[in-house]
Amino acid sequence: MTTSRIIEHQHVRQLNITRQHLDAAARPAPLDVIRDLGCLQLDPISAIQRSHLLVLWSRVGAYDPAQIDTLLYQDKSLFEYWAHEASIVLTEDYPIHRLLMRNYPPETAWGDRIRSWMNTEGSALRDLMLARLREEGPLPARAFEDKTDSEFRSSGWTSPRNVSQMLMHLWRSGVIGVARRQGIQRFWDLAEHTLPVWTPRDEWDTPRIVEQAALRAIRALGVARLDHIKLHFTRSRYPDLAATLKTLVSSGTLEEVTITKEGQALPGIWYLHTADIPVLEQIQIGTWQPRTTLLSPFDNLICDRKRLKLLFDFDYRVEIYTPQTKRQYGYYVLPILHGDHLIGRIDPRYDRARRALVIHAVHSEANAIIDTTAVTAVSEVIRGLAAWLGAKTIEVSVSVPAEWESLKHL
Repeated sequence: MTTSRIIEHQHVRQLNITRQHLDAAARPAPLDVIRDLGCLQLDPISAIQRSHLLVLWSRVGAYDPAQIDTLLYQDKSLFEYWAHEASIVLTEDYPIHRLLMRNYPPETAWGDRIRSWMNTEGSALRDLMLARLREEGPLPARAFEDKTDSEFRSSGWTSPRNVSQMLMHLWRSGVIGVARRQGIQRFWDLAEHTLPVWTPRDEWDTPRIVEQAALRAIRALGVARLDHIKLHFTRSRYPDLAATLKTLVSSGTLEEVTITKEGQALPGIWYLHTADIPVLEQIQIGTWQPRTTLLSPFDNLICDRKRLKLLFDFDYRVEIYTPQTKRQYGYYVLPILHGDHLIGRIDPRYDRARRALVIHAVHSEANAIIDTTAVTAVSEVIRGLAAWLGAKTIEVSVSVPAEWESLKHL
C-alpha cells in the first residue's frame, strides 16, 4: 500500500510562492515569468501602474514596461485572450486556448442568445466589421458605426453596446485579435494578421487540452485541489477534470499528497507535479529564501480568494467599485507579502502630475509580526516601486499604525 506524501501547509505556501517567482531566487526575464504563471490578467485601472505590469514588477523588480509591448505586438510571443479573465497569454499555448475559441458561444441559454443575435440582427454589423478589418487593417472600436436595428443586451455593464459586444464575441471566437494598443485603447484586426506564422495550429482534442491546462495550473500553484485548478489559468474550462487528474496520477506525472495544518489534514485530494518534488524537498529541509514585495489586486497568487484564505489566512476583496464611505481598506489596495505570510496591505496612488507616490493607508493583519525587519523590508520595496514608476517623492498622507511609523519618513 502506497503512503501519501505529507506536506505541512507552510511548505505548500512556500512552494506556491517559489513557483510564482516571489521568493528570493534569481529574478527571471518577464517572458519566463509569464510562461510559469500561464497568464497575466488585464485591467484598465492604473492607480499605480497597469496590473499586468505590476504583477511582473513584483517578480522581476525594475524593468522597462515597453518590453511587454514588444513581446505582444512585435515579437508576438504573447497575445491577448481570455484566460481566467481578459489576459495576456503565451502564443505557444494557442492550442490550449482553441478550446474556448471553437466552443464559443457555449451551448447554454446565454450562448444561444449570442449565436442568434450574431446570425440575425447582428449579422450585418459582423459582416461590415470583418470586411473593414480585412480591407483596412487594425481599427479601434470607435471606427465602427452601429447600424443595427436592435440592441444585444447582456446581464452585465457592457449592455447594450453592440459594437463592443460584437468585438468581444468575435475575439472569444478566435476570429479577431488585438494588433496593438494606444494607451488602453485596443486596435482590432483579423486573428490571422495578429498571430505570427509560427503559431502552433495543431488541433488538440479536448482531453489533451484539459491535461495540458491542468498541468500548467498545478505547477503555477505548487500543490492544488481540483477546485483550485478549475479557478486557475483557463478558469472553468476543464471538462472531465477529475478523470484527467486520475490519468495523470496513474502515469506518474502527478502525485496525490496530504496537506496538514497544525497536525490536522486539510480536506480534499491535493495534487503535486512530480517535477516539483526536488524543489519541495529543498524547501522541507529549510533552504527556502524569503523575499518581501507588494502584490497587485489581480495578482496570480491571490486570484482564488478561498484558496488564499485556506493557505494564507488572508481575506481580500477588490474595493475599487465599492463606494468610498463603505471601503474597509481603500481603493487600490496592495497586499504585503513578507516571506510566506501576507502581513498587511497598503493603499497607494501614483500622482503622475506631481510624480509623487502617495500612501493613503497602511493596515496590519491581525496576529502578523510587524517587527523592524519587516518594516525595513517593506520600506525598501516602496522605495523600489517609486523608483520604477519614476516618482520623485513618496508621501504618507494619513496617520499609520504605530508599528509602521517609520514609513512616514520615506
